[in-house]
Parts: sequence; structure tokens; C-alpha cells
Amino acid sequence: MNSTSTPSSPGSPNRTNSAIGSTTDTTTGTTTVITNIGSLVTNDPSLGDESPLGLILDAAVVIEGDRVVWTGENSKAPATDNRVDAGGRAVLPGFVDSHSHLVFAGDRTQEFNARMSGRSYTAGGIRTTVAATRAATDAELEANLTRYLREALRQGTTTFETKSGYGLTVEDEARALRIAAAHTDEVTYLGAHIVSPDYADDPAAYVALVTGEMLDACVPYARWVDVFCEKGAFDGDQARAILTAGKAKGLHPRIHANQLSYGPGVQLAVELDAASADHCTHLTDADVDALANSRTVATLLPGAEFSTRAQWPDARRLLDAGVTVALSTDCNPGSSFTSSVPFCIALAVRDMGMTPDEAAWSATAGGAQALRRDDIGRIAPGAYADLTLLDAPSHVHLAYRPGVPLVSGVWRRGVPMIL
Repeated sequence: MNSTSTPSSPGSPNRTNSAIGSTTDTTTGTTTVITNIGSLVTNDPSLGDESPLGLILDAAVVIEGDRVVWTGENSKAPATDNRVDAGGRAVLPGFVDSHSHLVFAGDRTQEFNARMSGRSYTAGGIRTTVAATRAATDAELEANLTRYLREALRQGTTTFETKSGYGLTVEDEARALRIAAAHTDEVTYLGAHIVSPDYADDPAAYVALVTGEMLDACVPYARWVDVFCEKGAFDGDQARAILTAGKAKGLHPRIHANQLSYGPGVQLAVELDAASADHCTHLTDADVDALANSRTVATLLPGAEFSTRAQWPDARRLLDAGVTVALSTDCNPGSSFTSSVPFCIALAVRDMGMTPDEAAWSATAGGAQALRRDDIGRIAPGAYADLTLLDAPSHVHLAYRPGVPLVSGVWRRGVPMIL
């Protein structure tokens, strides 16, 4: 990013707790114009070409403080205090990663290697990560978290959600959320990831813990409550009890639904007005209709299918039915160990039936809707100034050039990040 102004340092004393990038305060009234943008994705049809992306060619954006205050044609940009020349490159909203599992220790390399090599593997899956996470110190968990947040920032992610779920004790779930809450407001209580190994012989007692003492310990740090509604995890009745208990404490539901098999997860999500039903791989026509007639977002996580060689979600079916779709990474050490939203965009276009425009929208505005936010995921007056600059003339290159590190600049809440 070439600018006549000096970028704020991530080490500035005014930095808030956010390892995904500095949120150093910018002086109210100081304005910056990013000019000579070849293609600007606003996600506001009224600002651009009236498509969902609201594209503006040869565009400019004006930032004041942490907000966007103007977008339009480059030739009409108002005078500002500072100027950044985008050099004809594309700008789109910062990616909104609305589903991740980043508070953990260890990895599961051997499991992945065996799966990709066609060998059976009998280690403990999620339980392996639970054991490593319980054994880790707070400092080790936070260092791991911030490492992956820096990765995500370098790939254009400016907002992320993350969950607990690898502690499965009252103390370990609460500390996971406390660590996460120092870095994002989008924190999800997932004590119901699997039945804790400590309660393998008494799942009902574990559900009672998740909806009682554990929930009480975790509520102060969380915005959301989640459950893995799946065979081998929690059935529909258990999931309803867990989500309902969370709602009663002020947490809003989201749900892992229909990933491995057909089941009640999507219908439960719609019944409880969950913000998002995540995975959505195995859907009946009734499931698709329910999503299309609700405000629950279908969050698709192609990294999981890539890493497990599983059936791809049918994004085309959902989109054609009028369902709102988000794309996210599902970054976790077992089934989707990627922090790259651009990679997931490329997978969605190649293997899930999405167009490049749809995938870009779903990874930005779609993710914002999955978090019930209207201040992110778009570049429009009043929204946070979260922007991603690509070393490419168009957002289409995210799918056209898979695996290439195209992100060359990021602004988070008006502050240029050092990548």
C-alpha cells in the first residue's frame, strides 16, 4: 500500500486486544481516500451496478476514523487529509470468517496423513485435541490462537468467530472463551462439541453439565451457543435442550447441522431462529425450503470436505432456492486445518456450483449475516472500514488464481495493517 500518510503501527499504545490486527484509534476528523481502485466490491447494489456485489469500476473509498464515509467514482472523490493509490487493483470488504475453532493445542497430522493415504487410523479424533488442550497453559493456547489470527489477517480476514469445544470441562471451556474474548466479540460456547470422554457412559449427565454449571461459567465470555447435532454427538432433543438453555441465558443459537448425515439440525436451527446452520451437506427438500423461508443462514465450510474427501455441499441448490449462504473456513486441527478464506472461495466455485460473484459475496456479506451484523461485510457509508486490497484487477481472481497470495493490503476499522 503506497500512501502519503504513515500507517499506524500494530504496536501502538492505543491498540485494543485484537490479535487479528491493530485497532489503533484513528483521530476523528482525519480522512483518507483510497483512490484508483480498478474494481470495488461494495455489497450494496444501490452504490454500484445494482448487482448484489454493487460493483464500481475506477472507484474510490473515503475513510474517516474507523468508518467508511463515501464510495463512488474515482473522478468524484472528495478532498481528504491522506491519499492511498490502489494502482488499479481490486478492493472488497474484509472477509468475515463466521465459523472457526481456534482455541486448541496440538495437531492431528498423523490422522490426516492416514486418511489421505487410505489407511485406517484408530486414534481419538476430537478427543486427541481435547487431551492436548487440557494439558496446555493459557499462554500456549493464546499463542496458538494469535498465530492463526495473523495467518487469517494476511489472507484478508478482518472479522472472525471462534468457539470453545476442546476443553469439555467447566474450567477448560470457560478459559477457552475467556482467551478468545480478548481477541473477538464473536465468541461461541460449544461445550456440546462431543460428549466429554469423562461422561462417555452417562451422556445425560454431560448434557446437564453443559446446560447448567458449564453454561453459567461460560456465559460472561460468549455471544453465541452452538451444538454439534449429529449421530455420535448430540441428537435433536439434546441439541434443543442445550440451545434453549443458552437462549435463556442470553446467548443466541447457531448449530453444526447435517454435516455427516441427514438429521434434525437444520429444522431445529430454523425453529429456534438460529443465526446460522453450519455445514448443511445432507439436506432434504424440506430442509432447503425451511432455510429459504427463514433468516437462518446456511454456512458452508468447503475446507472440511476438502480435508476429509467427503461429499461437497450443494451450494447451487441452496442459492437457487433463495437461501442466504455464507462461506467460512471451519479452521480446526482435525477436519479443516486452513485459515484461508480465499482458498475456500476457490473450492466453492470449483466444486460447489457457486459463481465467483456469489462466493465473494458469501465470504463477506454472507458471513456478516451469519453473525447478524450490518456494520461489516460491505463497503458503504456507516460500515466499519474493513477492506481487502488484492494484487489483481478483480475479485474473480480469488477463484481464477487459487493458492496464489493475492492479498496485498488490509485495513481493519480504518487502520492499515502491516502484513
